[in-house]
Amino acid sequence: MTWTLNNVTFTTDMIEDNQGFVYCITDLANNKKYIGKKNFYSKRTLKALKGQKRKRKQIKESDWQDYYGSSAKVNALLLEQGPEIFKREILHLCKTKGEMSYIEAREQFEREVLLSDDYYNGIISCRVNQNHIKNLK
Repeated sequence: MTWTLNNVTFTTDMIEDNQGFVYCITDLANNKKYIGKKNFYSKRTLKALKGQKRKRKQIKESDWQDYYGSSAKVNALLLEQGPEIFKREILHLCKTKGEMSYIEAREQFEREVLLSDDYYNGIISCRVNQNHIKNLK
């Protein structure tokens, strides 16, 4: 199963300078949705090389292509019924982690994911500073 952006299959070549994305996963069996965010890259800290003091940073592409969200319900359905029952759409591409957190929370509040039975989301959690979203103004 692939990610789509505006009904076009999204590939690694299309990442450009974006940090991550806000997405919607739809269960095609019952039309329930899950709103979340995902980074394109993961950063690991490695120990310093022998004779060096500074720790090393390693940046690599994350598992975004195989990702189906952090929802326990969605992941249980994925194991039970397979990926074919899900549609994965990218709603917004984001330049920063702060922008990603803000847009994810905005989407969740606007869609009232906690008040509606149409969503698998069980929590809305974010911590955003005004400086994180200065590009959105």
